[in-house]
Amino acid sequence: EFFRELLENAERSLNDMFVRTYGMLYMQNSEVFQDLFTELKRYYTGGNVNLEEMLNDFWARLLERMFQLINPQYHFSEDYLECVSKYTDQLKPFGDVPRKLKVQVTRAFIAARTFVQGLTVGREVANRVSKVSPTPGCIRALMKMLYCPYCRGLPTVKPCNNYCLNVMKGCLANQADLDTEWNLFIDAMLLVAERLEGPFNIESVMDPIDVKISEAIMNMQENSMQVSAKVFQGCGQPKPAPALRSSRSVPENFNTRFRPYNPEERPTTAAGTSLDRLVTDIKEKLKLSKKFWSTLPYTICKDERVTAGPSVEEDCWNGHTKARYLPEIMNDGLTNQINNPEVDVDITRPDTFIRQQIMALRVMTNKLKNAYNGNDVNFQDTSDETSGSGSGSGCTDDICPTEFDFITTEAPPVDSDRREVEASATQPDWSLQTLLVIFLSLILQRQWR
Repeated sequence: EFFRELLENAERSLNDMFVRTYGMLYMQNSEVFQDLFTELKRYYTGGNVNLEEMLNDFWARLLERMFQLINPQYHFSEDYLECVSKYTDQLKPFGDVPRKLKVQVTRAFIAARTFVQGLTVGREVANRVSKVSPTPGCIRALMKMLYCPYCRGLPTVKPCNNYCLNVMKGCLANQADLDTEWNLFIDAMLLVAERLEGPFNIESVMDPIDVKISEAIMNMQENSMQVSAKVFQGCGQPKPAPALRSSRSVPENFNTRFRPYNPEERPTTAAGTSLDRLVTDIKEKLKLSKKFWSTLPYTICKDERVTAGPSVEEDCWNGHTKARYLPEIMNDGLTNQINNPEVDVDITRPDTFIRQQIMALRVMTNKLKNAYNGNDVNFQDTSDETSGSGSGSGCTDDICPTEFDFITTEAPPVDSDRREVEASATQPDWSLQTLLVIFLSLILQRQWR
């Protein structure tokens, strides 16, 4: 929302300023500037836009329009104007503004777009993983841990903390394998966040863009005679315009309408806040999410409403009776659950859907690293881990829609040989969210008692 409003504000500010400064001359050529913002918005929302080529085209079109305005006594054909545009880099009619603005805009937009899309990937991965169904072995272990104390006449005895940890590590074994790639993804997001705070801050680039373009136009006006002379030398002497047009005295009108802009007349910042505040806030949230998947069992089991807690080791439910839980705590991840005493885990069959989310994180991390280095990123091909470098590669609108719902994959059909299918006739479609509901139910029951 902030970035979108920022672009809207910048476009509105430029239009208001140029109407006041250049009047009819601007309004007759306003589509050149409107197209610039249209392409910037299209790039930001995932469009297949080459930023450098687009900016080069903008300055070339602006040169053609201005060249006609400062030389109204001549008639220029399309071929002649195309020749004029080829002199944009050589003559530098707009001074050093185009070069500086190109660097600032490309770096700022690459960082902003990639950062927001990275946030979306993280959100979608977390949402999708939270809906992955537990295995029948996990469901049996949960039922034993949460409800067997009631059957043994121990309704007030809570599960041992270490017992809970082994159950949850077995249930969340595949999810824990997300942790390594998730942490690399968070680190890459924090790196790109540095770009949002640095000299290529998109707010500091877009807020004064109207002043910078106006400065470039002033440079063109001041150097109009030298520019025209060199163009005539390179492209040839143009044909005189009809007498009616040459009698309009456009040069005088053109020169008098061009005046410096007062930068004090600036619009309010987008969304009533600043990019610095937004980035500071979101960086803190990103840091808190590191190691989320590996610490999830500890987060669940440390809740005193769920377990007896680590300080109560003798008077807790150990899966059989009220006593100390003796088995060692398993390490994190699927391969470390081979000897899990509480949950039957088949370590030879990783969850395919979670592995797809790991790949989605890996692809996004590579794109974030490219964005940090100032390279444009391609969001079309999410299957190629190494793709993403090079300039001008974006997404087609149907692949990367406006709301950035991309790169993540839908849950694949469950294979016929998976254990979930074997138990589908008798087991409900549980998920991580369901597990939390179970815990809440247990807590409420204990409080009622």
